[in-house]
Amino acid sequence: MIVNDEGYVLAIERADVAGAWQLPQGGLDEDEDPLDAAYREIAEETGIEKAELEFLRAFPEPLVYELPSEARSKKTGRGQVLYWFLFHFRGKPRAGTPTRESRGSQWMPFGRVVDGATTFRKPIYARLAQEFGDYLESRKDAIS
Repeated sequence: MIVNDEGYVLAIERADVAGAWQLPQGGLDEDEDPLDAAYREIAEETGIEKAELEFLRAFPEPLVYELPSEARSKKTGRGQVLYWFLFHFRGKPRAGTPTRESRGSQWMPFGRVVDGATTFRKPIYARLAQEFGDYLESRKDAIS
């Protein structure tokens, strides 16, 4: 989860489903540290480099979701186990450009990301809101 100074999170619009938003995520390469993978995936999906991010904290445990049977594939299997991290964005604002995995990215309130997320991701996003919500609120308070 990447949060800007206004308390908005960076969301990716899925390439395969218009209007479906999610947080940046991706797979681990063999023997790759989860935090290193997060930096790599963020750069691949958004163009944001490690130097533009301040690592704040990690979610205390991996979170799991199971895909509905119609969404499973050889690549995804039955679901995913995800490590989550909270970053503060300290780069220069810019428009999110489309990639092969997304229609682009946009800064938005976290609640809007949850509203636009697929059903199987919503429980994970609710857990992220519990864990990282204090930081989101503190950013809003800082600019009020």
